[in-house]
Order: sequence, then C-alpha cells, then structure tokens
Amino acid sequence: MYDIDRFNQLKNIAADIISESTNLELHKVKEVLFEERGYLTPKVDVRAAIIKENKILLVKEKLDGTWSLPGGWADINLSVSENIKKEAYEEAGAKVKPKSIIAILDRNKHNKPLMVQSIYKIFILCDLLDVNFNDNIETETCGFFELDNLPKLSLTRNTKEQIEMCFEAYNNQSFKPKFD
Repeated sequence: MYDIDRFNQLKNIAADIISESTNLELHKVKEVLFEERGYLTPKVDVRAAIIKENKILLVKEKLDGTWSLPGGWADINLSVSENIKKEAYEEAGAKVKPKSIIAILDRNKHNKPLMVQSIYKIFILCDLLDVNFNDNIETETCGFFELDNLPKLSLTRNTKEQIEMCFEAYNNQSFKPKFD
C-alpha cells in the first residue's frame, strides 16, 4: 500500500512540474498522465499539402477563424494515405491522390503552444483531382494562397515554415522527406 501511495504522490509531483514548465492547465496534464492506459505513444496528425498553380489549399477553421492545411487526427484502422484522403475531403471537399511524404515532425519541436501529448505531424504532398467545398463542422471555407500572401495561420496546426517546406517539396523533384 505504501508503494501505491508513493507512486500516486510522484504522479502528482510530475503533473505539477509539467504544468509549471509548459504553462498547461494542471487538469489537462493530469488527464493525460492519469487516464491513459497502456504504453504512451504519440498521437498522429496528418496534413495535406495540395498545391495548384503555385498556390496552396488552406481551410479556414470555424473554431478560431485561422487557416491551416486540411488535416487532423489520424483514425485507427486507416492507412496514412486513407487518412489524408479522408481529411482533405472532410475539411476542404478536395479529392486527392497522395503523392509523397514531405515530413514527419515532432509537433512540440515546431509548433506552439507546447502540448502534453506527444504528437507526430505527417505532411503529405497530394495531387488535386477535384475540389468542391461542403459546409462541415470544422471549417467554414477553403481557398488557394500564394506563399507570399498567406492569411492568418493556425500556428497550433501549421507554421509558415511548414508551408514553405510544402512548397519546397512541390517545386523540387529531388526533395528528400524531413524528419526529427
């Protein structure tokens, strides 16, 4: 019994330290630390880089009015390609053919604010087959933007540097995928 009590005290101390050092709310840190069962592994976020006539397709988030590459959490039992097709269609009404991996990045090394969960962001270069935006619960519209004329980005989802990386992959046939 003593060991269990001590373990619980250590978990609370760890939660306090993480909350203090990341400025995350203590209850969110405890959710991740205490409610997760099994071995902790990273969540996976997929992002579709869809470029046409040197403009990239972005979606406007209903949550905060900022813009991001179409994407979101990868669903279980779907491959990366299947997830990217699903997300591009759900958020932008875009039918795509995944072409190549641009990058697999550790979110907390590139995006702010820091998150308690470990998240891998997978950027996929896609060929656009068709686009017909449909109203949905996550995004209010979509549009194509030149790199030097980007709207206000959702920096929790993607940074300007990440979008620049997508253009680099699109414009360079010998581009090598990046990873942390």
